[in-house]
Amino acid sequence: MVGYGLSINQNKVLRMTTGILRTILCVCFTGLLAACGEEGETPAAVPPSTTLKLQTIASSLNSPIFLTSPRGDVNRLFVVEQGGTIKVLDRASGTVLATFLTLTGITSGGERGLLGLAFDPNYNANGRFYTFYTDVNGAITISRFLVSASDANVADSTTQAILATIPHPNFANHNGGMLAFGPDGCLYAGVGDGGSSGDPGNNAQGLASGLGKILRIDPSTPRAACTSGTVNPFVLTGGNQLVWSYGLRNPWRFSFDGADLYIGDVGQGAREEINVSQGPNAGRGLNFGWRLMEGSACFNPATNCNNGTLTLPIIEYPHDNGACSVTGGYVYRGQAAPAVQGTYFYADFCAGFVRSFRFNNSSAIERTEWPLLAAPSVTSFGQDGLGELYILAQGGTVSRIVPN
Repeated sequence: MVGYGLSINQNKVLRMTTGILRTILCVCFTGLLAACGEEGETPAAVPPSTTLKLQTIASSLNSPIFLTSPRGDVNRLFVVEQGGTIKVLDRASGTVLATFLTLTGITSGGERGLLGLAFDPNYNANGRFYTFYTDVNGAITISRFLVSASDANVADSTTQAILATIPHPNFANHNGGMLAFGPDGCLYAGVGDGGSSGDPGNNAQGLASGLGKILRIDPSTPRAACTSGTVNPFVLTGGNQLVWSYGLRNPWRFSFDGADLYIGDVGQGAREEINVSQGPNAGRGLNFGWRLMEGSACFNPATNCNNGTLTLPIIEYPHDNGACSVTGGYVYRGQAAPAVQGTYFYADFCAGFVRSFRFNNSSAIERTEWPLLAAPSVTSFGQDGLGELYILAQGGTVSRIVPN
């Protein structure tokens, strides 16, 4: 398997399945591993719409992998580059205003690097922001920094405080990378299962491990579980105190819409999935199934894998027509395109499509494909201070989603 370095690698992968040796051409992306394998079922037709298009904001960034803004900031975009740099862009023109932060002591390439960024909900008052990266040993590191007291476009790199470190032994892939604040003021982190194929250590199901999980962290106290509103589900039962949800393979981008949690989880060799959990306390203690299941299908074991306690995806799609690796996105809450208010957008890194649905009464309705939003190698969606959405592509572009 190849990994994510915000570069596409093509390898021939020999894989033994049900006693048959098959050679498959596999295309994989930075931060998501799309494993190669058996074909999925034929997907249901998704009706297209051309009422949205892309407006390019910037085109010469170096492996942009995430975009966000502090709450209420309507003038700036903060773009994460996988190699360890965060750039500040003017929202209107896309001009680079400054380098906000350059991290040293990280490992970058494949699926490693600087992978996530979140601003504290009270950033304007406390100047705190949080990063997700792989350190020199490949360990997943979640840390807190402060903005410079003298320049709002520059961080104080000397203020780093490590909030969590998750060892990532043996394999370079499946690191996850998303950070986001929940409605409870806690910091959530999406962590992959530790890599390789098939989760050989069964980390995603192991409650003592931080791998293959959504973690819920106290943003003020190093290595502490958040206690705002409720306690983490396994604090009192001997599990990892930071674990909030488990059974995830490589959650490549999750997001909150109010109290609801949306997770894009990269599949193994057959299917990609989107999971939705409704609030309050969305995701608390839920088992999303991996490696027992890949999507709604048994994986390991091959039969009788679900005893009724697993949470199945709201959306899944097979590896047809080049699809290989889901990129989770956001529910649109901006003002520029009122017709799609409440619509969740997601993409596939390899196939390049962008699709959407609305979540209603535990179902995905109004499923739509957006051909004018399609882009090669979508690494991430982003959301600015006005709630408008962006698409980042591996080649260096950042584009805003706008009405056509």
